Amino acid sequence: MPVLGVLSGALVWGLIWYPYRFLQDSGVSGAMATLITYVLAMLSGAFMLPRIWRERSTFGWWALLLVFSAGWANLGYVLGMLQGEVMRVLLLFYLAPVWTILFSFWLLGERLNRYGYFIIALSLGGAMVMLWEPELGVPVPQNLSEWLGLSAGMGFALSNVVSRRAAHLSVQMKSYSLWMGTVVLTLPFLLWQGGVSGLAAAISASSWLLLALMGIVLCATSFAVQFGVTHLPANRAVVLFQFELVIAAISSYFLAQEVMELRDWLGAALIVSASLLSGKLYSGERVG
Repeated sequence: MPVLGVLSGALVWGLIWYPYRFLQDSGVSGAMATLITYVLAMLSGAFMLPRIWRERSTFGWWALLLVFSAGWANLGYVLGMLQGEVMRVLLLFYLAPVWTILFSFWLLGERLNRYGYFIIALSLGGAMVMLWEPELGVPVPQNLSEWLGLSAGMGFALSNVVSRRAAHLSVQMKSYSLWMGTVVLTLPFLLWQGGVSGLAAAISASSWLLLALMGIVLCATSFAVQFGVTHLPANRAVVLFQFELVIAAISSYFLAQEVMELRDWLGAALIVSASLLSGKLYSGERVG
């Protein structure tokens, strides 16, 4: 069940680019769509409020760290994708397994075995095969959008590790923290840009319907993902999350008529192989 929970997140995030692209073509910016969908996710999960209120005394620093790391992962990813070279931002974001190794060692005491390092390298290799464009240069941040992509990947890795570390928090509290963090960080950005009320008023009824559906889907997916990352080793979860690239490549082929090249199939095969082997990441040793 935890594996299915994480894979459901990879499935949704590998497909959700399409409605976000449709909304952007309809005049709803990525940042605005992100804010609205996560506000609607919070409203969809409003039935959790009584339980969350009872947990307020356990909120603490871990939950606060989850709020900001998950919120920045979502916002930084959107901003980086909107402003920079998509492939470079994606590649920098998907360095997340590297940061997960470090964060899970420091915060959880999880130590990979040699086989585990091979599996991580396999998943990273798959991502690089699919995403790296030689003419764009080595994947080292060179501008603001690329730093946004890199830092969003770090936030994503940290949020997964913190979610597992904060075992005292319920899945409901963790899910709500993720939505709240995205809203808290996105709203000031939109207010700084200005014209929020005018942009919201210009959204068509059909776009609102799509946004509402996306909010409900994100609400349900957050439960599944938080259940998964709570019960799986952090490094295994992040390897499974790489499956999003495979879903995105296949969905872009069918939904946007983007051709999958040989390297796409090869990268997908490496990521799928790493996902299937991800249960062998650990020797059972822990440190700390």
